Amino acid sequence: MVKWPGRRPGPDDDAEAGSGAKTAVTETGETRARDGARAVSGRAGPGPRRSGPVRVSRTGNATANGGVANTGYLRIRKLVQVHQAAAPRPPLDVAADALAGAVRGQWEEEAALRRLLEPAPLPLRWQVTRRKVAGRIDGAVAEEGRARFDPLPGLAPVTRDVLRRGGGLPALHAVYGGLPSGRLLLVGEPAVGKTSAAILLLREALRHRAKAAPDERAGIPVPVMLTPFGWDPAEESAADWVAGRLCHQYTLFRSRGGLDRARELLADGRIALFLDGIDEVAGKPRAAMLSALEEADFRVVVVSRARALTGRHQRLSGAAALEIQPVSAEDAGAYLMNLLPDPGPSGWEEFHRRLHEPGSAVAETLTSPLAVSLLRDVYADHADHDGRRVDELLDTARFPDARSLREHLLDQLITTAYTPRPRRPRPRHSPETARRTLRYLAAQVTSTQADRELRWWHIPAWTDPRPRTIAVGAVTGLLYGLVGLFVLWETTGPLWACLLAPLCAVAGAVLAAHRHAELSDQPPLPSAGWRDIFPPRAVALGIFVWLFSGTVSWLALQLPGMHPLPVWLACLAALPLGFGTTLVSSRGYKLVAGTLLGTGSGPGYNELRDRLSRRPVAETQAVGPREVWRHHIGLRLLLGLLTGVAVALFAGLLAAHEYGVEKGALVGALAGLYPFLFAGPVGNLGVATALAALQLSAAEGTPVRLVAFLEDARRRGILRAAGPAYQFRHDWLRARLTGPARSGD
Repeated sequence: MVKWPGRRPGPDDDAEAGSGAKTAVTETGETRARDGARAVSGRAGPGPRRSGPVRVSRTGNATANGGVANTGYLRIRKLVQVHQAAAPRPPLDVAADALAGAVRGQWEEEAALRRLLEPAPLPLRWQVTRRKVAGRIDGAVAEEGRARFDPLPGLAPVTRDVLRRGGGLPALHAVYGGLPSGRLLLVGEPAVGKTSAAILLLREALRHRAKAAPDERAGIPVPVMLTPFGWDPAEESAADWVAGRLCHQYTLFRSRGGLDRARELLADGRIALFLDGIDEVAGKPRAAMLSALEEADFRVVVVSRARALTGRHQRLSGAAALEIQPVSAEDAGAYLMNLLPDPGPSGWEEFHRRLHEPGSAVAETLTSPLAVSLLRDVYADHADHDGRRVDELLDTARFPDARSLREHLLDQLITTAYTPRPRRPRPRHSPETARRTLRYLAAQVTSTQADRELRWWHIPAWTDPRPRTIAVGAVTGLLYGLVGLFVLWETTGPLWACLLAPLCAVAGAVLAAHRHAELSDQPPLPSAGWRDIFPPRAVALGIFVWLFSGTVSWLALQLPGMHPLPVWLACLAALPLGFGTTLVSSRGYKLVAGTLLGTGSGPGYNELRDRLSRRPVAETQAVGPREVWRHHIGLRLLLGLLTGVAVALFAGLLAAHEYGVEKGALVGALAGLYPFLFAGPVGNLGVATALAALQLSAAEGTPVRLVAFLEDARRRGILRAAGPAYQFRHDWLRARLTGPARSGD
């Protein structure tokens, strides 16, 4: 027990001593007040310091009996933290913290791109909705029944009065964390800012979790935002579906072991689901999803248009339905004027005055955050160096109503985003090229994707696969035929070379064309990660097969009448077998399918692959669309090269032992070329997307580097990321691009 230096008691010390105040110091070194005590950085307590013992608990929290932390205590605290850091942490704590870091990075970037973090952002306001989209409020606050969820640490239970008062973002987070039912609906009209409100709430929940003490953090779930498309509640429970989506969206869960870990996190209440876009799902599947969410054992926040949940069997029982309020004229005006220089450019004062006139087209349009952001992007951001005047929007002949004004802003958004501006990166594409490309993309997404997601790995399905497959088959056949001709000429002579080389070329061309054509059927996105291809247990199995086969082959060739091999040559010849075993027993089995090393690559070994792919929790990150595309190209090409080298080494060493080093090298080159081409460029989904982009550029006038264009459009506020896929900024923009073109477009 450590005692602090004493001092003379003050007039307020008696009350302080009787209060039994306690203070705890968090991992960041800040003191946290407990039992009503007040805490500040470096010292704690409701009044002046006084002497008293300090006790350090097993968890590292300190209790000062009427005292405060000083330098000596902070040193003790640091020693306790070092001891805690050395102790192993529970796997679920490690996984939850890793997931929280990935989610934070993902949505901080997205919030910045949406400009939700401006110094003076648009305020968020909500009220309990009067629409019939949920049950009675008694079921949400559980005043007459047992609460399903306890309040999150640091938050109080939500009551009926708290909900009826409404409020802003802090009050919304208090409702999310203190609602006994754990079911929250965020509803509103189209473009009212529901998704933006959900993103801000998610950030606030992550901040609250980061500030909590380590022993409290386990009781605060990590919020993850998903879209419901691809979920069939008749086949998967809510927990199973969420776990599967986490595996696709975060590298932490990119294996079967990760799937089990995601399920454990959900079962333990470590994850809260934010579900956005359920209003885009048809009626019966939507009702089934809501019913499945009612049974989920984790907190749920559903974001939807209000009208989608007013039908029969479309309600989420026990939910508190909060309606996001439209932007007021005062808020819109203050937000836009804060972006302008002082004094403001010409026309803005008149625009600001007209904004406050009830019934004007400008006032009716700027009730949604989307419209405010469009006007900001088109006019306010370039008001000091652009000839465009905002008061042109006040022309009632051109813009008689809110719809015409909104369509004008949508039309001008693309022109503004791709027009060169001072102090901004110069666009790589003209407004005309961008508009033509975005129109094509919007039409394809509308006609082929029910969930309105733009998946880059589906781009090959938008083109005629025949020219691409013919080109891939021809190049592969020509390359394989020339190499085969040279190798056979040197090893077997001209006659056999002329007979067998054309067969090699035809076989290689047909097989390559067939393999590449499989990538044009909207395949699911396969995993592409080093830990998926080389999990530790599969690597261990490969090492065992390598050592075992090398030893057995060396011993077998020591028998009388055999040509003995040196030990080093036997081990080197068996190395490809170990490499092939690793790939066959992991997610990379398709890389060696159909080759000398591909024995066991069929679906019958899926159970073995599932067991061997379990791995410990590691650092994770959110997967972005362009990063996934690049990873597929680079990793698969490298793995294809390794596969080709392995096959070449295996076949070449055997041939060299029988026919000499020179012929062995030639045989190895011919044997390794086939698996390299098939495992690398021919079967590469990223390469197929790049080739399809070339086709689209020739046929539709889209950019050759289409994936780079998609990422650039995201940076310019036209698209947004949804895991490894893209979405249009808003459905209004997609609908406008698929509508009839204006003469000024």
